[in-house]
Amino acid sequence: MSGIAKPGITPFLWFDGDVEEAANFYVSVFKDARVDSVHRPVRGRPAQSATVTLRGQQLHLFNGGPHYQLNPAVSLMVDCETQAEVDDLWEKLSAGGAKSRCGWLQDRFGLSWQIVPTILPKLLRDPNPAKANAALQAMLQMDKLDIPRLQQASDQA
Repeated sequence: MSGIAKPGITPFLWFDGDVEEAANFYVSVFKDARVDSVHRPVRGRPAQSATVTLRGQQLHLFNGGPHYQLNPAVSLMVDCETQAEVDDLWEKLSAGGAKSRCGWLQDRFGLSWQIVPTILPKLLRDPNPAKANAALQAMLQMDKLDIPRLQQASDQA
């Protein structure tokens, strides 16, 4: 038995083609990322699957065809320490996709993401209900989450 811990759950994401393109795109977006494997059972044909690791989380991308579609019922949440990180990931991941409300977006492959500042849960769980509600109300008015505006709303409550 090796000393490397293997996670017990790996998200398995169904794509309609483009798994290698998606894998390369995701690795280009995140600083701590790598393509672990690409499986192409027939030379010259599109990849059947790929495995990537983004920020320590392994994802398996599968080219299953048009039978199932990715949808917002499943999303990947990314914790961001700074506004610069929120801004960068928001723009890169939404390029060719769709921006939504409250930090949600859909990338060009149809995968939903939540780009969330790490301070948000702290603000929403503030022991002062007025501060927590003010942060919640501010968040509900945003598309891309804005750390200074969230903090300001909480501080002014």
